[in-house]
Amino acid sequence: MAEPMRLRAQLSGDKTTVRVLMRHDMETGQRKDAAGKAIPAWFIQDVVASHNGKIVLSAQWGPSVSKDPFMQFALKGAKVGDKLSVSWTDNKGDKRTDETAIVAA
Repeated sequence: MAEPMRLRAQLSGDKTTVRVLMRHDMETGQRKDAAGKAIPAWFIQDVVASHNGKIVLSAQWGPSVSKDPFMQFALKGAKVGDKLSVSWTDNKGDKRTDETAIVAA
């Protein structure tokens, strides 16, 4: 199982800023190991963010995203205490979901 994401959602006025740090090696499939063999591709393909169960962001990524990717986005209409969850699925089928409550900035 992958390491937990660092997930923060802060409400300021009517805008919630969401910051997510995902722990993942994000291999492109083009690098070689010490023996000269290609390291297989292994990267996050799908990312979904939900606010109180409703999808507010959906993204499809490829192998060019960096190791331990950071993502930030803004959301309107949220309140302090609402639930925000972020999920990802990689090209090998591994999955991770983490959840946080929205806090005041």
